[in-house]
Amino acid sequence: MSEVRHPTPDADAPRKMPELPDITIYLEQIERRVRGAVLERVRVANPFVLRSVDPPIGAAKGVRVIGTRRIGKRVVIELAGGLFLVIHLMIAGRLRWRAPGAKPPPKSLVLAALDFAAGTLFLTEAGTTRRASLHLVHGEAALAAFDRGGLEPLTASRDEFAERLISESHTLKRALADPRLFSGIGNAYSDEILHRARLSPLALTRKLDADAVTRLYEATQSTLIDWTARLRADAGDDFPEKVTAFREGMAVHGRFGEPCPDCNAPIQRIRYATNETNYCARCQTGSRLLADRAMSRLLKEDWPRELE
Repeated sequence: MSEVRHPTPDADAPRKMPELPDITIYLEQIERRVRGAVLERVRVANPFVLRSVDPPIGAAKGVRVIGTRRIGKRVVIELAGGLFLVIHLMIAGRLRWRAPGAKPPPKSLVLAALDFAAGTLFLTEAGTTRRASLHLVHGEAALAAFDRGGLEPLTASRDEFAERLISESHTLKRALADPRLFSGIGNAYSDEILHRARLSPLALTRKLDADAVTRLYEATQSTLIDWTARLRADAGDDFPEKVTAFREGMAVHGRFGEPCPDCNAPIQRIRYATNETNYCARCQTGSRLLADRAMSRLLKEDWPRELE
């Protein structure tokens, strides 16, 4: 357990896709600054970020902002005349607000900028892989094309949640983070939800009993509500600058090797591709260690099966 990781917001920022609580705070802060304001111009610094051509991006110039909304993990800025700016931050994209005269983000990070009288909203992306995107679309039908169909976890009833959960046979981790099943949940908050629900990330959706489904439903709502409130309090009147996967106060996500806040057992992980799942074996799996592809293949018969 020598590889201990502590929360490091700046270092981790490129690796975490903002999820429902993060997007909610972005939208609230954008609303405060530009609702009712005229979008003076859209500057596209990197042509690859703009993924739509009809209507042309110039059609947004001089149009008033009438609201914001969230579609999954996308930020939507609604303009008068049925226009919508749709921003998908992906893994490394972030939004930055700068008042007039303030130092802008580094040019190497800026993909696009939305200029208002009160300031500029910058779309930035760290790293060299450009995955963040900006669309301008017209009409509710065009906007609906971005909806992956996931159930909104904070407005769903327990029965609606259960029906969606068992609609496909998946592990709980995969189901919670699937945008076709649930809206706005990703790698970080699914870890926190499963720890709060005391459920294994590899438990199968169709094998849960009614009590476990209820715990998962309640944990999903309480985790997202609690973290949205916490991020709102942290931001205060400021625009959020450090949107990261590893936050102080998280129980398991990004805390491999550190003690579980509830039972003090070391947090475990399962690694796959560029992501990892974090969990507490004592709280979630009856002290059974889940196979980590890299380490269990390396150690083979020496891979421990139990926490003790």
